[in-house]
Amino acid sequence: MITGSLSSPSVSGFSPLPHFNRPTYLMCPPEWYDVDYVINPWMAGNLHRPSRDTAFMQWKGLYQELRRIADVRLLHAREGSPDMVFVAHAALVQHGLAAVSSFAHPQRQTEEQPLRQWLQEAGFLLWETPRETSFEGEGDALFDANGGHLWAAHGVRTCQISHRHVADAWHVPVISLHLVDPRFYHLDLCFAPLSGGYLMYFPGAFDAASLDKIKAAYAADKRIVVSELEATQFGCNVINVGRNILMGTVGTDLAERLRGRGFEVTELQLGEFERGGGSAKSLALRLSDMGVTHGVSAGEPAV
Repeated sequence: MITGSLSSPSVSGFSPLPHFNRPTYLMCPPEWYDVDYVINPWMAGNLHRPSRDTAFMQWKGLYQELRRIADVRLLHAREGSPDMVFVAHAALVQHGLAAVSSFAHPQRQTEEQPLRQWLQEAGFLLWETPRETSFEGEGDALFDANGGHLWAAHGVRTCQISHRHVADAWHVPVISLHLVDPRFYHLDLCFAPLSGGYLMYFPGAFDAASLDKIKAAYAADKRIVVSELEATQFGCNVINVGRNILMGTVGTDLAERLRGRGFEVTELQLGEFERGGGSAKSLALRLSDMGVTHGVSAGEPAV
């Protein structure tokens, strides 16, 4: 039986947990970003093809748009960790508690300690995941819009036994979904809980039992189904803050369909990161609680 353990910040006396009055995210600049290896289908054929200059311009565009609607903290990039820019894969955070990932591939395990250190210094409690229990943060575990229950995927990167282990950190119900298409190696590539009780998802990424769970949780008029073309253009990998959605450019009417549901949609060029297997959502880790959409707080200095 796997049990979790808490690690607290190394300070004397009581240290209050971080509190955010405004949506707050963590991003990591693409200083060392490249496709140095192949650990997902999107990387195949893209070894060393991303332009670092273009990637930084695209990342900065997302950073500036996110700062318009949220606060953004920065994690220092480390040489030798080219995927560190996909910081959302590295942890799941809620109520001042962070479950740090236990990456399935050794190439990404170097990212764990720098983020663990940053979170501890920022005052977060850490929920430790055993090395043998592969778990990849917000890549494969997403709270619903109100933070009331957790959706978690297994089948490609994250193992199913981690679901209960991670959900125990917050004592919330967890619904396990089975991913069956290797192109959608993370849940956040094919499943996006949105504010207002909506869900955007690609049905072809899941087995029949998982689709039944999704349909039981979301009424038909709340389910926004994306096509295979839209899913393979990273249409589900979006950042949602209240009625705002930030997403990579999709060559269909998906943005208009979202606007028809009352969302304000900003499409951005993020193609350099799609070569590595991620888009907007993968590039920002949520630090504030689900449901925090108001308040005023100063952001990080501009990059």
